[in-house]
Amino acid sequence: MTAIAIREMNRADIPGVAALEAEVFDQPWSPRVFFDELAMDNREYIVVTSGDSDTGDLGVIGYGGLLIVDDDAHITTLAVAPEERGRQIGKRLMLALVSRALTVGAKHLTLEVRMSNASAQSLYESFGFSPVGRRKNYYKNEDALVMWATDIDAQDYAERIAAIHASVEGGGA
Repeated sequence: MTAIAIREMNRADIPGVAALEAEVFDQPWSPRVFFDELAMDNREYIVVTSGDSDTGDLGVIGYGGLLIVDDDAHITTLAVAPEERGRQIGKRLMLALVSRALTVGAKHLTLEVRMSNASAQSLYESFGFSPVGRRKNYYKNEDALVMWATDIDAQDYAERIAAIHASVEGGGA
């Protein structure tokens, strides 16, 4: 039976995460970066696995990470396997990252996204992120759009997240 699980990343996940990283990004992080990130106290990383739950053969199909500084949480990375896109894995990852950010007391979320990545920008906007600036050549030959979601601990943001969660659980887009 095929199962999808979202859980905390551990060292054993790094080969699968690094392989997906190399598949998805032009300038991938090395496995060493992921080992170093997992060792830091102010980092939170999650993975999405999928596969045969009967055999326990589960592969990494997505992952995301947070850097926490005071009451801000920075989404350091987020990736979904190309063949898994369109299955709401990105939304599920974002829901898990928001939940983790709130659990550690964050009030604001920030991230950078490629200027050319309209689908990711749309996802982030649905989570209340707004563009606030640009980082020149952040991605070697491409600028990054800097986005923030503020007051994620407020009631209206909780309602936004509840609606997204309901759309994912209900099978909506």
